[in-house]
Amino acid sequence: MSRMLTSIFMIGSIGYFAFRFRYRIINLLLRSGWLRRFAVGSFMSLPGVKSKIMQTVFGGSAERPSEW
Repeated sequence: MSRMLTSIFMIGSIGYFAFRFRYRIINLLLRSGWLRRFAVGSFMSLPGVKSKIMQTVFGGSAERPSEW
């Protein structure tokens, strides 16, 4: 019983500190070139993400009128 409580406490502590310092951890991980390339490539392979980003960067869709 004590071992299980210790495990739960340790997992909770790690989760708390990972959440608290999440941006520092992400910046530390993405400092590496190959890891950054892997993260961007896997993010862009999600369905709909690439098309949504391309529409946002290079102009909206033809269906809706321009806001100007």
